Amino acid sequence: MRQSSIRSGWRRVLKRSFDLAAAALALILLSPLFLVIGAAIKLHDRGPIFYRGERVGVGGKRFRILKFRTMVSNAERLGGSSTPLDDPRVTPIGRMLRAVKLDELPQLLNVLTGDMSLVGPRPQVAWAVALYSEAERELLSVRPGITDYASLRFRNEAEILRGSRDPDRDYLEKIAPEKLKLGLLYVRDGSFLTDVRILVATGVALLGGDPNWLLGLPPAGDVRSVTPRTPTAS
Repeated sequence: MRQSSIRSGWRRVLKRSFDLAAAALALILLSPLFLVIGAAIKLHDRGPIFYRGERVGVGGKRFRILKFRTMVSNAERLGGSSTPLDDPRVTPIGRMLRAVKLDELPQLLNVLTGDMSLVGPRPQVAWAVALYSEAERELLSVRPGITDYASLRFRNEAEILRGSRDPDRDYLEKIAPEKLKLGLLYVRDGSFLTDVRILVATGVALLGGDPNWLLGLPPAGDVRSVTPRTPTAS
C-alpha cells in the first residue's frame, strides 16, 4: 500500500532535518522577542509566561504544547478549549499576541523535541480526538504542526466564533469538519514542497496578504473526502 509522500523514506528524513534546522535558527534569531514578550506577560499579572496545554500527537501520544500565555491563569476552569474573539478570559496583552499569532512561537521548542513539525495538522485536545472517525484518525499518523492548510483557511477562527454561547459546540459544527478534511488532504498528498508552500503562505498571511493563491485549495466545503489507510508513524 502506497504511503503518502510526507511519510515515506527520504522525504520523512528531509522534513525532520528541515524542521530541526529551521526551528533552531528561528529560536536563535527570535530570542530577543521571546524575552520582550515574556517580560510583558510577567509584568502584566505576575502569572506564568507559558501556557502548557495537553494535546494529542503522532500515534496518539499526548504531549504539552507550548504557547505564550494569552489568557488569565485559571482560564481552563472558566471555559472551554475554543476561544472566540470576544472571550473575556483573554488578557489585553494576549489579545495583541493572538492578533499576529505571536503566541504560537514557543511551539518551535515542541518542534525541536520532536512532538511537532513546522507544518502539519494542528494538534487537538483529547476530547476532540475521541470524536474522530476511522478515516480521521489518519491525522495521527504524522506529527502535528504549527501551521497547515486549515490554519490558513480558518485564520479568522476567533471571529467566526465571536458571540457564541457554546464555542466548543460551534467549533465542532462550523469549523472542525472542514479542518479535518484539509488535514487529511495534507496527510495524503503533502510533500516537502507542500511544506515550503504552506510556510511561504503563512508568511504572506502574517504580513496581511491573501495566502490562498499560493495554496491552490478547492473552495470551502468542496474538499474531497479521504478514504482510510493504515497509519504509519512519522
